[in-house]
Amino acid sequence: MDPLKKSRKKPDRTQRRQRLVMGVLAGVMVVALLLSTISMGFTYAGAASQSELNDLKNSASELDDQKEALQQQLDAIQDDQDQLMEQKVLLEQQLNVIDQEIANIDAQIALYDQQIAETEADLAQAEEDEAAQYELFCQRVRYMEEHGNVSYWAILFDAADFSDLLDRYTMVSEIMQYDDAVLDQLVALREQIEADKAALEEARAGQQAARDEQAAAQAELQSQEAELDRLMAEIEAQADELEGEMDALDAEAARLDQEIAELERQLADSGVTIISESDYIWPLPGYTNLSSLCGGRADPFTGRPATHSGIDIPAPAGTNILAAKSGVVITSTYNSGGYGQYVVISHGDGTSTLYAHMLRGSQRVSVGDTVTQGQVIGEVGSTGRSTGNHLHYEVRVNNVRIDPATLYSGLTYKGLPQSQW
Repeated sequence: MDPLKKSRKKPDRTQRRQRLVMGVLAGVMVVALLLSTISMGFTYAGAASQSELNDLKNSASELDDQKEALQQQLDAIQDDQDQLMEQKVLLEQQLNVIDQEIANIDAQIALYDQQIAETEADLAQAEEDEAAQYELFCQRVRYMEEHGNVSYWAILFDAADFSDLLDRYTMVSEIMQYDDAVLDQLVALREQIEADKAALEEARAGQQAARDEQAAAQAELQSQEAELDRLMAEIEAQADELEGEMDALDAEAARLDQEIAELERQLADSGVTIISESDYIWPLPGYTNLSSLCGGRADPFTGRPATHSGIDIPAPAGTNILAAKSGVVITSTYNSGGYGQYVVISHGDGTSTLYAHMLRGSQRVSVGDTVTQGQVIGEVGSTGRSTGNHLHYEVRVNNVRIDPATLYSGLTYKGLPQSQW
């Protein structure tokens, strides 16, 4: 055979081998890039949500402890007719805790919703990546079927020299690594899919448990509200039996007066500028008949003479309460000594107004909020030392209470016009 012809054929065979190997290697490089892209999707997106869920569950446990402590106090005085008002206050405090508990569960459910959405997105991405990886695997198998099984030993032994042998060995190693990577990545993706499905099932189970807790808390809330209504009816029926509270109430009223005066002073020292109106609007439009006047009266619980620090305006539960003047909220809280849920607004001109016995959880304003005249600040209720739904309304001028009724006209007291009081 002509040596020149032999030398021409040999490169042709080598080139075919090299084209085959290099074609596979080109595929390896493309797939390697794809593999690196796919692997980036494995980070679980819900880790932060789980941390927040754990915090909420810890808070829920603390709320449960508070509720249990209040229940123990209630149980201790359940049959004591002389402590009906204390029972009412404890029930209101327990209802406040249940409200917080329900809000906590709502937040947990929202986080579970977020966690489920994130996990579903992770699962969808993993399934999409698995389909793409499986297609690569099938392409590799089809390629091997179409081109036959090339012996790696034949490729190595067909080397022209030692340098060519090393090149071929490197290429064979990369091909084998590519085949292993295709299978390993396919296995990893399927494991990720199983993990995502397990996480999704766990999140859905947690969400359902939270919904069950929410339903139980709502049922407990309704039960305790019914108990509070029953207790209020009993208080109304036996108000003349409640004695011995006046000194404590007077002391609490004096303490609150000092507290309001100190908050007024702090607000003045802060340099906050308040622009307020000179006139007062009526806080309960449509309800101008008073049930109690400011000044001396018989205490509704004890029947003993007492000083009433404001005026009482009966209205249905949930009626909107309006700010009488513009100002800054200096108090928005619950007081078990008498006011229940109440708000105090400082008007910056030495005057302030107080709105008490608001519906539990109805306050629309917080301490530090700036309010405008006529803005809704809460709703009528009967929290605190109260026997029925009404607004207890006070006005202070330079920290001294005045009769709010003197600021308005067109009022009636138990049906009588102001001129006949």
